[in-house]
Amino acid sequence: MNILVTGGAGFIGSHTVDGLIKRGNRVVIVDNLSTGRREFVHPEAEFLRMDIADAGLGKLFTERRFDAVIHCAAQIDVRKSVEDPLADAGTNILGSLNLCEAAARAEVRRLVFSSTGGAIYGDTDLRPTPEDAECRPISPYGITKLSVEHYLHYYRVVQGLDPFVLRYGNVYGPRQNPHGEAGVVAIFCRRMLDGLPLVINGDGKQTRDYVFVEDVARANLLALNCPVGDTVNIGTAVETDVNRIFHLLNEALEAGLDEPHGPPKAGEQQTSCLDVGKAHRVLGWEPAVDFEEGIARTAEWFRAHHGS
Repeated sequence: MNILVTGGAGFIGSHTVDGLIKRGNRVVIVDNLSTGRREFVHPEAEFLRMDIADAGLGKLFTERRFDAVIHCAAQIDVRKSVEDPLADAGTNILGSLNLCEAAARAEVRRLVFSSTGGAIYGDTDLRPTPEDAECRPISPYGITKLSVEHYLHYYRVVQGLDPFVLRYGNVYGPRQNPHGEAGVVAIFCRRMLDGLPLVINGDGKQTRDYVFVEDVARANLLALNCPVGDTVNIGTAVETDVNRIFHLLNEALEAGLDEPHGPPKAGEQQTSCLDVGKAHRVLGWEPAVDFEEGIARTAEWFRAHHGS
């Protein structure tokens, strides 16, 4: 297959590209390198430095005749979305619409969309949360992802595009950006290795469904060939709090830190946990890497790349 991966120099996108190349696909990567890194690009993939909002995207589709698109490019930082909702929407809604228009006009068969299960449902007592639960996002980031899902329904019904929506839990693992405000595992790894202070917001009992990046990349590949588009959670159905992450990394990296707490973040979502039964039924997918193994592999990667 001839496949376009947006955000293919980034965290989830680069792991997805690795899997696609391993399976013999031709891959073109579009990434503006705002958060992606050139060294994460697979040497057998074609790399184009381009923003998904660029007007030239339509011409690329016309010239390359892609069989499918995996759309990973996004502004992923929930806190940045709160600070600047307009910029967040510019990338996550308008950029995605530009991509959808190009894909529909070029009659692309399948578009796999990286949505969010971690932010789209909001705080709910129904945990693990199934796909048919009410979506009540409390961040602009979650709102933009839900908005694109609605647009994709339009493109399915009116334009003939066949989208597959994957609602990820909190993805972690090697290559995650440790320099922003998102991705507590990566941030803790960097600060522990650099000997810098770190803070657990509030009591640290906020829970998320942490899913290893290689499991997420595998779900992206499975969604390419699923006969019918759908909306599916990708997680572990297990809640893990921030305190546990701190203690596992503190031990793995031999940091020797006391548990450091600070004030809570106003408006922060407190819980998230995804029902993944549908992923098993529809995609034949289930998580293969448990949290302890994933944390150990992530800590080792950050240790090996410390200072690079």
